[in-house]
This record gives sequence, C-alpha cells and structure tokens, in this order.
Amino acid sequence: MTAPEKATPEKAAGTTSAGATPAEHAAGATGRRSGAWFAAEGRNGFIHRSWMRNQGFGPEVFDGRPVIGIASSWSELTPCNAHLRDVADAVKRGVWEAGGLPLEFPVMSLGETLMRPTTMLFRNLMAMEAEETIRANPLDGVVLLSGCDKTTPALLMAAASVDLPALMVTGGPMLNGKFQGRELGSGTDVWRLSEEVRAGRMTPAELSEAEGCMSRSRGHCMTMGTASTMACVAEALGMQLPGSAAIPAVDARRFALAQAAGRRAVALVEEDVRPSAVLTREAFENAIRANAALGGSTNAVVHLLALAGRVGVPLDLDDFDRLTTEVPVLVDLMPSGRFLMEDFFYAGGLPAVLRELGALGLLHGDAPTVGGVTVREATGEAPCWNREVIRAADEPFRPAGEGTVVLRGSLCPDGAVLKISAASPHLLRHRGRALVFDRIEDYTAVADDPDLPVDADTVLVIRNAGPRGYPGFPEVGNPPVPKVLLEAGVEDIVRISDARMSGTGYGTCVLHVAPEAAVGGPLALVRTGDWIELDAAARRLDLDVPAEELAARTPAPPSEPKPERGWARLYTEHVMQADRGADLDFLVGRSGDAVPRHSH
Repeated sequence: MTAPEKATPEKAAGTTSAGATPAEHAAGATGRRSGAWFAAEGRNGFIHRSWMRNQGFGPEVFDGRPVIGIASSWSELTPCNAHLRDVADAVKRGVWEAGGLPLEFPVMSLGETLMRPTTMLFRNLMAMEAEETIRANPLDGVVLLSGCDKTTPALLMAAASVDLPALMVTGGPMLNGKFQGRELGSGTDVWRLSEEVRAGRMTPAELSEAEGCMSRSRGHCMTMGTASTMACVAEALGMQLPGSAAIPAVDARRFALAQAAGRRAVALVEEDVRPSAVLTREAFENAIRANAALGGSTNAVVHLLALAGRVGVPLDLDDFDRLTTEVPVLVDLMPSGRFLMEDFFYAGGLPAVLRELGALGLLHGDAPTVGGVTVREATGEAPCWNREVIRAADEPFRPAGEGTVVLRGSLCPDGAVLKISAASPHLLRHRGRALVFDRIEDYTAVADDPDLPVDADTVLVIRNAGPRGYPGFPEVGNPPVPKVLLEAGVEDIVRISDARMSGTGYGTCVLHVAPEAAVGGPLALVRTGDWIELDAAARRLDLDVPAEELAARTPAPPSEPKPERGWARLYTEHVMQADRGADLDFLVGRSGDAVPRHSH
C-alpha cells in the first residue's frame, strides 16, 4: 500500500504544483464560464470556493476544469424518475473520469401518475425553473436527467433557452409487465383492463392483482407512450447518445451509458458544442419522421413545437403531416401494436428504425449528434435482430401516412391531431351527431348510465379541456366509451376534444382542437345533436351547421373560473394555443448563458 502523501506547506495553503493558486490557474488557463465564480479573487472568490469545500472538495477541483451540472428530476413523487439518483452517480463517474467537476442539482419533477390537475400545467414552470437554475450557477455544461413524460421536453426547453453545452440521459423504460401468462403494457392496459371491468368481463380482484404485475421494475412506461416517445425523440434530435433511448431502466447498460454521457459532457464543453448547433431544422424533421415511424405519442407534436420556439427553428403544425405522408409505421408496439419497449431495445432500438428511414431517403444523415458523430455514422450499420418488432421499410407494420395526422376544418381552423395507427379504421370517415359535455367530470358522472342517449354513430365532444380551459391541457381526450355501448360490443366511438391524450391511450380520438373552447374557438359553439363530419383521409373535421345559425349562437362559457393567483394565473394569462406548443408567450426564444451580476 502506498503511504499517504505528506501535506506540504504549499498544498496546505491551497496552491497548485506550479505554485499558483487554483483561482489564478483557472483564470489564466481557461475562459470557462465557471471561472467567473471559482477563479474570482478577493471576497467573492473566497465565498464561492470556501463554501463548496464543506462538501469535501479539495482545492484542486477549482483548477479550471469543466464544471458539469447534473440536472436531476429525481423524486419519489415521480415513480418513473425515482431511480435517477443512481443514474446521476453513473454520470458523475464519467465526468470525473474525463477530468471534469460534476455537481448534481435538483429540478422540479413532474409525475404523470400522481400530479393534479395535470403535469402539462407545470411543464413550462419546470422549463423556466431549470433554465434559471442553470444560468444562475457556475456551470460550463449540463447533463439532463429525465424520464416521465413532461420532464424530458421541459429540460430540453430549458437547455435550448440557456444554450450551454448539454446532453440528455433518460431513465429508461420498465421491464415488460407480466399477468396471467401474458404481457401487460403500462397505460395501454390500464385503459383496456378498466373497460373490461366496466363491461363485466373482468373482476375488480383481478384488476387489483394486475397492479403489481404491470409496474414491476424501475423506469418509465414501457409502451410507446409519451415517456418512451420523448426519449426516442430526444435521441432522434441528436440530444441523447445514439442507441440510448430504449435501454431498460434496470439494465446495466443504462448505467454504462450514463457514465459515457458524463465523459461526453466534458468533451462537449471542450469542443463548445451547444444545443443550437444540434437542434437544427434538419434535426426536427428527423424527429418528426422518427415519431411517425414509431407510432409515437401525439404529445410529441406539442413538445416539439414548443422546443422549436425556444431554439428559434421555424416549425408549424402542418409540418407534422407534410413530413410524414411517406413515412410508414415500422414499429409494432403498444398502443398501436403488440410489443413493448424491452422488446424494442432487444430488436435494435431507435438506430434500427433510423437506418430504415435512411434507406427510404427520409432522414437527414448529416445532422450532428451530441455523441460527436452524425446520424448517418451512428445508424448506417445499425442491426435489427427481430423483424416482428421493427419491420423493414418494404414490409411495414402500417402503411405510410398512418402516424399522427393534422386535421383542419370549421371545427378546428387552427388544427387538430389524430393518431391513425391507434384509431379504428371504420371510424376514420364518419358522420354522427354530437353529444356535448362542458367538463370531463360531467361526462364521467354519466358514462355508465344505461339511459345515456348514445349509439355507435355518436360523436362524443368534451370541451374546456385545453391549455387555458382546464387549465393546463390534461390527458382526458380519450374518455371511456359509454358502458351501454361496451355491453353491446361497441369498443370505440369518435371522440373530439381540445384536450390531450396519454401517449399510451388509443381509440379514434381527435385531440388538441385549436382554438380551444375557453378562448372562443368553434368547439364552444357545438350543441348536442349537431352533425359532425370526420374525414381523416381528406384531413377534415367539420361542424355541419349553417353559418348563420352559428353566428346566432352564444359560445358556451368557460367551465372553470379564471385562476386568481400563483402559477396558474401566470400560466392562463400567457399560455399559447396547442398549435403553438402551449408554451408561454414570453418564453419563446433564447436568453443565453451570460454570467449574472455578483450576489455579494
């Protein structure tokens, strides 16, 4: 065993081997942003270094090395992210290994399963909090740790606004659920099993047993819900290391990847690679097409629009339809298909999908990634190990154009979205009479009423559930089918709302109707008994009521009072509509990484 090094007077005084203090060394050797804190002289430098040393850091960590923040959305209130402390430890190993100084810090955590009224109310708050935290501290780069649905876009939005070197590490999906000899998918089977109970085909005791069988490991939803979708979108954008999105949360390779991300974060600082260099128009087009090939969540539309607004890339709602008309659905995953994320990873994950898109000429191969390679270099030789899960481009799971489409028409002049791959084919062209509810609670209170006036042609309309109306844009756009129809064997009807839908959901659900009812959109004029016509192939959604009659109608008033205080008030006063990404109007664009004024 080597004897402990003897403390020399120079080392005891906190000098480097060259005789200069760490602050002098940092100031002279680098122009790092963190040097404004740790290389400062006098009282401020003393404060910044001294208090950091109460954590056991020696003076050598202030020698000008890159300081890498680890933004962790860990929380026991966010089950999907409850393992991120372990992921952060792996990132730290990589940062130390590459000669950086890792400093972990908490950011707001948003958990779909517990938070009310909806995590979407808080996505922009999390993005704003993370942005301000990054800017206010002595950081040269940042690793973003996310998992549950809104934590990924919120942290990407924050990083884009600050534009310091950054990369993302998502926490990974849970292992496949197992119940009564078959596999369960998070979210998707929640909707299915609860409908089975309502229809009398499953007992409440069996549903209770399924609870522990579905969520049986750490990680986020293992269906192609919003969490898995946004993890893949982050990788397709180039903001995650290639091949990382689908690794299960409990797989040792997830932690090896996190350690590699820590090393790479240091390199990004040294190379001065910032999100603005990665998040180009080409990157967004890659992400939109990847989402279509995955059969991914409709929520990706809202999040990508908001992220593009932060980084200054021109992107509009129609791009999500125009760019995907030639993109087939290649992945057979719930909710559109059969398999789950564990199977997707073993089959080859996102690189295998991107390779197929590249073969079709539908990928910008020269787009950069935070891994230091282009998309083409990362995916050009990516293997596929299971063609049942990831189909070849010439034998797709679903034909081109059956991802998420954008509808226009008299009921949604600013657009609405419909996930074709999760809808019932016989309802994609449909005409029926509306049954209208001003609040989702008003519908759920009567959904099991045997006398509810519905039939298989009814169009269920739920309004006042948009960004301002709820407030917060909740995932109530796939309300349950009326029990009287379930008992008659009808499993799907057309549902229209200004709400969102969980990425794990399914059904013929028209979502994100804009403008929303609460701001006076046409949805506020619909009355029970009106004829509504959906034509997905023609990308139309129309309210078949004469214009003169609509002009004489008084819009239904918002169902909820306007918030009077706190975040909800700020949100409702400044939130933009769904077709603008539901970001706050004053957060569009970047604020940069300028070092703030002194605090003492």
